Amino acid sequence: MADKRLAERIPLLRQFTNLDALGLGESAWSRHTENLSARTAGADRVVGSICPYCGVGCGQEVFVKDGKILDIEGDYASPISRGCLCPKGAATTQLVTGTHRLQKVLYRPPYGKEWEEIPLERAMDLVAARVKKTRDETWEEEHQKGHPLRRTLGIAHLGGATLDNEENYLLKKLYTSMGMVQVENQARI
Repeated sequence: MADKRLAERIPLLRQFTNLDALGLGESAWSRHTENLSARTAGADRVVGSICPYCGVGCGQEVFVKDGKILDIEGDYASPISRGCLCPKGAATTQLVTGTHRLQKVLYRPPYGKEWEEIPLERAMDLVAARVKKTRDETWEEEHQKGHPLRRTLGIAHLGGATLDNEENYLLKKLYTSMGMVQVENQARI
């Protein structure tokens, strides 16, 4: 009886008693293993999405339960990625649910040595004020020969590869209306 319990507790002995030389069958199981299920098994719904990391546009399935993301996996119906995701795409869940992700605005004032938390509204006001100040200070109304320029070279924009052509079109319109001429993007989809 004691030998049987010992064989149940030690995987190598289970392999010998079950004639499972590779340890791929029941000899590799435990009580814990028998109770395991997929992370996605308890999902209320599955929402289709696109990976945000590059311009490839790999399809993703977002598994949701009670309004919270359980897991994100590759979408086998996607003609682009056919269920495959790169390591960054496979870790997309951490983009939303990671405990290490900051959920507040940190600001370090000029010549400051410490970061401080500030409200989002204040951060947005600071950005808007600095954009306006830079635009006003670097504005070029006309060329030295009198040709109209109406531009600023003090601000530039480089859009990410996750923006599609329509989003880049709208951003280009916004930045052009502000007088920016150095506008570039990495749109590939």
